[in-house]
Amino acid sequence: MPEITAAPIRVLIADDEALVRAGFRVLVDSAPDLTVVGEAGNGTEAVQLTRRLRPDVVLMDIRMPIMDGLEAMRHIAADAADQARVLIVTTFDQDEHVFQALRSGASGFLLKDSPPEQLLHAIRVVAAGEALLTPSVTRRMITEFARRPPAPTPLPDTLAPLTDREREVLIQVAAGHTNAEIALTLHVSVATVKTHIGRLLTKLSARDRTQLVVLAYESGLVTPGV
Repeated sequence: MPEITAAPIRVLIADDEALVRAGFRVLVDSAPDLTVVGEAGNGTEAVQLTRRLRPDVVLMDIRMPIMDGLEAMRHIAADAADQARVLIVTTFDQDEHVFQALRSGASGFLLKDSPPEQLLHAIRVVAAGEALLTPSVTRRMITEFARRPPAPTPLPDTLAPLTDREREVLIQVAAGHTNAEIALTLHVSVATVKTHIGRLLTKLSARDRTQLVVLAYESGLVTPGV
């Protein structure tokens, strides 16, 4: 029987710098399981091309003219027919909006100076429906929360539907631990961890692992520095 090969992951590149787009295109197209289906030079083009081309993953810069990446992502997320997942590719140290992007539904982010193989891996992870949230990203998010004044009141009702075990798993997710690490810490199987995370996503109406981390901090379940 002939070998059945999966369709390549369709990628849209949105960045206002032509050289950056060209570099990303060469890199992405060099992988046999990935293909670039379009390029956008601003947020408006990114929204239009996403709706027309229906990519699996959008590599989105934040600082772009006409419409920035944050606004473009909101438009993409608002389209119920659009299943594209957004991977922010930017410079975290210089962009105060990254946390807002993650909170708004981005599936993760990378620094623009990340190694090429890391970008390709990130695209595959995001396309598979997972969130790209490395421990370094989590530490940055914790730092962001630590700089902010405490919320006037906690949000206990947000976590009311969770069992004690689900709260334990959520705390581990917020720490940036992998499923295998969580399984080892809680003395359960990886399959059990995946089941708990699936229930967390459903009960908290979270799109992915990234939003679980945000909810853990915003609800007061996890406190920066503690």
